[in-house]
Amino acid sequence: MTVRTLSRTIVPALPCVCFLSGGQSEEDASLNLSAMNQITDIQRPWALTFSYGRALQQSVLKAWLGKAENKEAAQKALLERAAANGAAAVGKYTGGKGDTSSTYVANYSY
Repeated sequence: MTVRTLSRTIVPALPCVCFLSGGQSEEDASLNLSAMNQITDIQRPWALTFSYGRALQQSVLKAWLGKAENKEAAQKALLERAAANGAAAVGKYTGGKGDTSSTYVANYSY
């Protein structure tokens, strides 16, 4: 429904539509983005992606824990999430090791 609605309302000249991953887990955000990019029967002249903040950092922060000795583990987690999100951006992500906990924060204010 999202891709169909975008195809009916977004001008073709727009280069990209970026979603916020919101309160989804990083794994759900990547899977959902991949699913949207697998749709081929609806014209999409623009790229579909998302702001990678939350969908990229949950596993990294959990691996790092603010400790210098965890730097290598955090870098490994970052590379895994970057690869997952790169695959999702072209509809080729099928699931992996992404954190499945929600990043939703009640009453969060920017």
